[in-house]
Amino acid sequence: MSEIDTDTLRQEVRTWLKDNVPAGWREAMTGVDQELFVQQQREWFGKLSKAGYATPHWPEGWPGGGRSLAEQKVIYEEVARADAPRLILYFVALYHAACTIMECGTEAQKEKYLPGILNGEIWCQGFSEPNAGSDLASLKTRAERVGDKYIINGQKTWSTMAQYADRCLLLARSDNSGPPQAGQTYLLLDMKAPGVTVVPINQITGDDEFSEIFFDNVEVPVEDLVGEEGQGWAVAQATLASERGLTLVELSQRMRYSLPMLAETLKERGLSEDTSLRRELGKVITQVDACCALADQYLLKRISGEEKVGDASMVKLCYAQTLRMYTKLGRRISGLQGQFDPDFMRGATQETGNWTLDFMNSYNWSIAGGSNEIQRNIISERVLGMPREPKTWKL
Repeated sequence: MSEIDTDTLRQEVRTWLKDNVPAGWREAMTGVDQELFVQQQREWFGKLSKAGYATPHWPEGWPGGGRSLAEQKVIYEEVARADAPRLILYFVALYHAACTIMECGTEAQKEKYLPGILNGEIWCQGFSEPNAGSDLASLKTRAERVGDKYIINGQKTWSTMAQYADRCLLLARSDNSGPPQAGQTYLLLDMKAPGVTVVPINQITGDDEFSEIFFDNVEVPVEDLVGEEGQGWAVAQATLASERGLTLVELSQRMRYSLPMLAETLKERGLSEDTSLRRELGKVITQVDACCALADQYLLKRISGEEKVGDASMVKLCYAQTLRMYTKLGRRISGLQGQFDPDFMRGATQETGNWTLDFMNSYNWSIAGGSNEIQRNIISERVLGMPREPKTWKL
């Protein structure tokens, strides 16, 4: 796809969103069960996919694919500005699964799985385990090669929307003889296969966004191996890298466009003249602007080929900290009354206006995609050049 003027594209996308964003979707998703939320996500994905706005990051030849990073940035900014629903249900499919298969998969896997994603297949990620969250090198789920199949036994946890997934990106251990990062194998698993059990996790927010997955002698054909056996760690890094960049641009912009919610809450609580709260609001606005500027700067580095290891970690860390600051102020403004707000809304995980819920959800971003502590380690070692922690160091 040839690059077009970004101003022209921005107007096109803005007009399309004005005509197609579901009217009143926030109200419609408040207090509903998850089945209705899933239905809304499927319908919205269908619209975005048909228009080519769900997959601008895919290569040319796919609907809407072949967009430059500058064009992709415009699309994500406009989606945020229009307050369109986030494609939470399809995030793993559109980014983790698609980008991994495109980069590391065989031609047969691309032909088999990529059209299914466009047709609405839902994917989940099977990386984290009860004793291997941020430390994926410690995973225990086994993948034993038996003829032309792998036999899977073990457990995964914190898998987003796994109860609705058709397929799973699975990282399992096929060999224990080498270093912890070695001996891991990356597989594409059918969630409807015999022996797969999914148990939703009831969260403090009242949601069940995450699930545990149990594998009991589950068979995966060898043709669904991604990369080489025992080289799953390298493939997993490609998966995790796919969620950076444009995702952070969209999230930071969504936070910026939801700032009026804070001012509205001040008015609703009769606190518009409270100088202390107004001062804190000014600090939050400044911090959100800085977070957006940092995300934009990072994307410009990617566009110009100047991105360095650790740049994405700085944006991720800044976003997580800013989101906590933003939601904490909302919780403070809403006061005790806000803690009894019964309205639970699906589809906008950190800017619902239910400030107690939003504040609790902000902790997700301190962990998801690499905890704040891991991001700080990457920044200190890879950006600032500080020495690594000695492997022999113990408490």
